[in-house]
Amino acid sequence: MDRPTDEHLLSEHLAGRSDAFELLVRRHSPELHRFALRFTNSSLAADDVVQETFIKVYQSAETFDTDRRFKPWLFTIAANKARDWIRQRSRRSELPLDAQIEKDGEAGSRSFLDLMSADDDDDAREVELEDQRRNVRVILEAMPEMLREVLILAYYHKLPYRDIAEVLGVPLGTVKSRLHSAVGHFGVAYRQALAAKQDYGRKSQEL
Repeated sequence: MDRPTDEHLLSEHLAGRSDAFELLVRRHSPELHRFALRFTNSSLAADDVVQETFIKVYQSAETFDTDRRFKPWLFTIAANKARDWIRQRSRRSELPLDAQIEKDGEAGSRSFLDLMSADDDDDAREVELEDQRRNVRVILEAMPEMLREVLILAYYHKLPYRDIAEVLGVPLGTVKSRLHSAVGHFGVAYRQALAAKQDYGRKSQEL
């Protein structure tokens, strides 16, 4: 039996099928939670964002054009909820360390994409990997919102450009230019963080 599409499930929900909306929630909650976690850097906030997103979807289901794709609409709502959470909180002096960066790689000559997509399960490198995860979290948190969100959508969730454009409400060309700027911004910040760490290590050895 073919797996029903999101759009079909939403139509079934509107038609009165009792479990259709629950299937949508189960299908998208894990990825949506990861998105909200990276966006807000807070597990509690991510829980709230996911819950508020699906409440909004439930309340607005009748207004959705089922000829469109459901996922970009879902992420649009989630992004708005996450932005609301960020704006309601004053900026913290320290970054919580509960947000998990699932994949990272070696530093140095690797590109931004390599850093975000490389995977290594060697337990001997766990300390080094956690340090890299921490660096990535700090850099992402400090980036301008419009650059951070396009990176999260493109590299973590692998949304196509047209979906990102729909989620962010910007033209396709703007997505491409923002992504180019975001990768450059991240690269500069990451290299600076590595240089600072290496400089600290040299000074420590000299003491």
